[in-house]
Amino acid sequence: MQHNDNDVIEIRSNPENSSPDQAFKNGPTIYFDGSCALCSIEIDHYASRVGGDKLGFIDVSRNDARLGADLTSDTAMRRFHVRRSDGSLVSGARAFVEVWDTLPGWQWAARAARVRGVLPVLEVGYRAFLPIRPFISKAVGRLSARNVPK
Repeated sequence: MQHNDNDVIEIRSNPENSSPDQAFKNGPTIYFDGSCALCSIEIDHYASRVGGDKLGFIDVSRNDARLGADLTSDTAMRRFHVRRSDGSLVSGARAFVEVWDTLPGWQWAARAARVRGVLPVLEVGYRAFLPIRPFISKAVGRLSARNVPK
C-alpha cells in the first residue's frame, strides 16, 4: 500500500494548551476528535496509562484548536493524527503506532505493527473502520449516558 503526504502528520502539545507552536517536548502530540465519545474514551485510556504524561493532546473539535500549517481542521476531523517530537505528522495506522510506541504497556503492539506487511493491513482496517466510526461513537455515547448515576 502506498502512502501519500497526508499519511504522515505529527503534532505535540500540552493537553491544556492547543498551540502546536508550543510543542510538547516529552513525546508525540495526539490530535483527536473530542466530540466523538469513542475517541474520547480511547484518548482518556492512553492519557491514564504509564507513559501517558509523555503524550500531548489537542481536541480538534474545538474552534480554537491550533493545528499548525500542515493540518487543517477538516483533515484532522476525518483521520487520527499524531505529531512526532521531530515535528513530522503521521495519520491513520502510523499514528496509532506512534502512540503505542510511547506507552510501555503498548510497545508490544508497536513492535508487531512494524513487522513487514502488518502496517498496510492495519491501515486497510483503519480505513474500513472510518465510515462506521460515527455510528459506533453514537452508540457509545448513548451507553455512557445511560450509565451516568442520577
